[in-house]
Parts: sequence; structure tokens; C-alpha cells
Amino acid sequence: MLLGFFIGAASGYFQFRLLSVFTKAVTGGAPDMRAVLLGVGQFFLPLVVLLSCAFLLPGSLFWAAAGMVVLLAGCALVRFLSVRKQK
Repeated sequence: MLLGFFIGAASGYFQFRLLSVFTKAVTGGAPDMRAVLLGVGQFFLPLVVLLSCAFLLPGSLFWAAAGMVVLLAGCALVRFLSVRKQK
């Protein structure tokens, strides 16, 4: 149970980092191949993590998904508040 949550949390943080770099690359001008690979990686990351968890740790699948959502939403909220405070 706890292992699944930590796997999901790590995946959620990594997904947030990929999304941050991807959106900065796309909004900064003409996206290059690196930006495209980051976008594709961000798309497949939750799929790979949750499928791996479903096959290897089926009892922890819910907790992995919960950890992923909690950390992804939490990081987005912290980023939103920090950018809003800077303005």
C-alpha cells in the first residue's frame, strides 16, 4: 500500500516536471524535437507506471494512482501560487 503511494508520488512529481519543461518549450517559440519527446514521454508515463503497478502490485494500484494525482495537483497548486505571488 505505502509502496504504491510512493511510486505514484514519484511518478506524479516526474510528470509535473515533464509538463513544466514541455509547456515552457512550447510557449517559448517553435517547439523542437526535445519538446516533442517530452510531450510524448509525459503522455506515456502514467500509462507505464499504472500498468506496471497493476501487474506487479495489484493491491497498490489505487494508492499509486492516488499518489500520482495528489503530487501532480499539489505541485501545480504550489507553482500557481508562487507565480501568482510574484505578480
